[in-house]
Amino acid sequence: MKEHFGNIDINLFDQLLKGRIIPGMRILDAGCGEGRNLVYFLREDYDVFAVDRSEQAIQKVRKLAAELNNRLQEEQFRVEPVEKLSFANDTFDVVISCAVLHFAEDERHFQRMASEMWRVLKPGGLFFARLASNIGIENQVRPLGGNRFELPDGSERYLVDSEALHYMTEKLHGVFVDPIKTVQVEGQRSMTTWCMKKPHILFFDPIQDMFEEKVEKQERSDGSILDIMERSTT
Repeated sequence: MKEHFGNIDINLFDQLLKGRIIPGMRILDAGCGEGRNLVYFLREDYDVFAVDRSEQAIQKVRKLAAELNNRLQEEQFRVEPVEKLSFANDTFDVVISCAVLHFAEDERHFQRMASEMWRVLKPGGLFFARLASNIGIENQVRPLGGNRFELPDGSERYLVDSEALHYMTEKLHGVFVDPIKTVQVEGQRSMTTWCMKKPHILFFDPIQDMFEEKVEKQERSDGSILDIMERSTT
């Protein structure tokens, strides 16, 4: 079984069992690492794309793809950051984000990554994320500022809570397909599953709406919209 499915995240495997990810779909693994979640999709002839900041990781994914599915092109596996994807809007049926979002530098970085993945997801598409949170360990983490925390094991992560995920889902106008689920790992960290669908029809741009809301808040606080616009482009 492991040979066929690889070391796939068990919660992503659950999405397969529920029939939400089916052969023929175009999939993006955003922050793919060395491709632990891609073995099954490559074997079963899905249209697989992947990105990662690490050139070494992408080289390994390209090698894995060549071994399991030689019909895919090297350019489907790209060295690039999640917050600056090179794909067109509405490209993918499924976007996977496993153990990526908790490496955000701050709230702005988190929102940029989430917004980019949402941008390239097709209407009706599935967004699947696993990320660290403070759910259930609120009293065991030490705040460092900017929603970053020191975990009991000494590592540092950007942590969300249930309220933050509901807020982001609402702002993106996403639709939960499963409740938010969290697993505590020996009291050292909490890993949360965030799974939603993109509506088929939107008469507005939720990403632009988020930006405009942020501008309005900044404008009220310092009255300088020119500074805000300048910072947003740097």
